[in-house]
Amino acid sequence: MAETVIFVIFLIPLYGIMLWTYYFPEDSILAGKRRMYTEEPEISKASIRYTKFAAMTTMVGLPVVIISFILKIYVLRLSIIIFFLIFILGALKIYTDDKDD
Repeated sequence: MAETVIFVIFLIPLYGIMLWTYYFPEDSILAGKRRMYTEEPEISKASIRYTKFAAMTTMVGLPVVIISFILKIYVLRLSIIIFFLIFILGALKIYTDDKDD
């Protein structure tokens, strides 16, 4: 029980980072790398879409995976495979999309 509480406490900053990544993808992509450029770098729309997709997928999929391991619901362990399949299919859709608004 105590491990679960500590684990949830450690997940709170991760969710904060994921929210920041979703709402400010340009800043999160350039975190720690901004000093390498003399001018403001131009980030592609596909990169921004992928960053937002990865943040949203992590925020939605991580609780399902965590709950499946904490509560020992073995049917939910299938969600790990589904989580990675959705992630891969979403990334393929983002990178193969021709329109770049």
